[in-house]
Formats: sequence, C-alpha cells, structure tokens
Amino acid sequence: MADTQGADDGRVVIKKYANRRLYNTASSSYVTLEHLSDMVKQGVDFVVYDAKTNEDITRTVLTQIIFEEESREGQNLLPIQFLRQLIGFYGNSMQAFLPSYLELSLATFAEQQERMRAQFASIGQGKGLGGAYEDQIRQNLAMFDRAMKMFSPFAYARPEEPAKAAPEPAASAAAASDETLDALKRQMAEMQAQIEKLAKR
Repeated sequence: MADTQGADDGRVVIKKYANRRLYNTASSSYVTLEHLSDMVKQGVDFVVYDAKTNEDITRTVLTQIIFEEESREGQNLLPIQFLRQLIGFYGNSMQAFLPSYLELSLATFAEQQERMRAQFASIGQGKGLGGAYEDQIRQNLAMFDRAMKMFSPFAYARPEEPAKAAPEPAASAAAASDETLDALKRQMAEMQAQIEKLAKR
C-alpha cells in the first residue's frame, strides 16, 4: 500500500475525498483542478489517491484537467480529428503501442520547443524571428502528420483540412506508388546532371 501521508517517491501526494475535494498533503491544504494544472505547468510531479480506497487515480484526474482546459474558450489544443482518431484506437490492435509512441512524440516536440526558445533568446527580437518560428511550426506539423499517418494512413486528415472520406486502399497504394516513382525519377535526373557536370571537367 502506498504511503499517502506526504510524498510518494518524491512526488506530492494529493488525496481525493468522497465529496470530490482534493487535499494536498504536502501543503496541508485543499486544492482545485486549476491548482493541479498549475502544478503540472510548473513541473511539480504529483500522484492522486482515492482517500477511501487508496487507489491511484492520477490518470483520471489528469484527464479531468484536460477536459477543463479544453472547455475554456480559446484553449483548445486537441483537434477534433485527433480526438476521433484517439477514440478509434481504444480496443484496436495498435492500442498497446500508442501510449509509448505518443509519449515519445510529445517528448520530442517539447525538446524542439526548448531548442527554439534557446534560439530565440540568442537571436533576440531581430529580423527573421517570425520566419524561424513559422518554419519550426511547419516542421512540427509535418512530424505530427507523419506520426498519425503511420498509425492510420487512410483515415487521418490534417486538422485544417476538411474531413474527407477515407480513400480506397488500392487507390491510396497507387498514389503512394506514383509519388515514390516520381521521387526516384527526380533523384535519377539529379544524379544524371551531376555525372554530366563531372564529365565536362
């Protein structure tokens, strides 16, 4: 049974009572979901236990925080298409692999954001800052697109694109084959041009 009297492996322990109140055992005070949201943003690690059963309900509480944040005007982070995709993975054969993949993807995204902040700090507010920011956003969106298409290549659409009916697998395969062929042709043309330049020297 976990020790819920102060800290759990260095994490702040939060108890949730039957009246739905949350109690921070480290500060000996009642807190709200908004307080817990702030703790997450500040990098404070915590675990939430049901005060009666001592069950770890951290996942449920974090999900409630996300729901509260998404309910606020202008705070939406999760595109509708992404939510549909996510729901579709419940019970799917890929369900076991998705959590670790999403965790890794978000960790990579966070690392990119930290590098971008460091670049901004060194550049200051000089010319070209907006362009660098836009480039980073495009790279992040491209990475996200590739990630989602790898899991469900025929169903995922970019959030800004209108929803489209899933194409027939055969049609998608043919399109992918054409794209691959075009890419190979371009590479061969580039190699041919390089060979001709070397031959003229």
